[in-house]
Amino acid sequence: MPNDPFRPPDADSRALAARLIREADHAALAVTRAETGTPSVSRIALCTGPEAGLLSLVSDLAPHTAALRAHPRAALLVGEAGRGDPLAHPRLTLHVVAAFVPRDGAEHRTLRAQLLDRLPKTKLYIDFADFHIVTFTPEGGLLNGGFGRATRLDPCDLP
Repeated sequence: MPNDPFRPPDADSRALAARLIREADHAALAVTRAETGTPSVSRIALCTGPEAGLLSLVSDLAPHTAALRAHPRAALLVGEAGRGDPLAHPRLTLHVVAAFVPRDGAEHRTLRAQLLDRLPKTKLYIDFADFHIVTFTPEGGLLNGGFGRATRLDPCDLP
């Protein structure tokens, strides 16, 4: 049996994961396509919500929206590659469950305000009928803090 390459979480890995989440204004979203069952990846706008959850705004025109409705378990990749080797920069894969927020409740108003505050360009389309606020609840994650610094994170290790 090969050695487990993942370190146990510690204060440094938790802080790095929290920073990557806090600084993210977009993510790569991995979904399972509803019509074929095949994987698909797209880029979405992303921000943290009022209770440290993750939020996005998705359109019915995007295939990932149908995929999330059919299969709410997904993955988000956050972290930006800087100069040099992109694999040397920290990144975090979050295993998440997506939930669509109904438009008619107080939660929608609160999350709408949060999206507008964190992602001001959404003002152009946030109220279009085909756009929906989605929350992502992390079930765990895989942090790559750089070469040889991989950590498996449980939900309690994430902000």
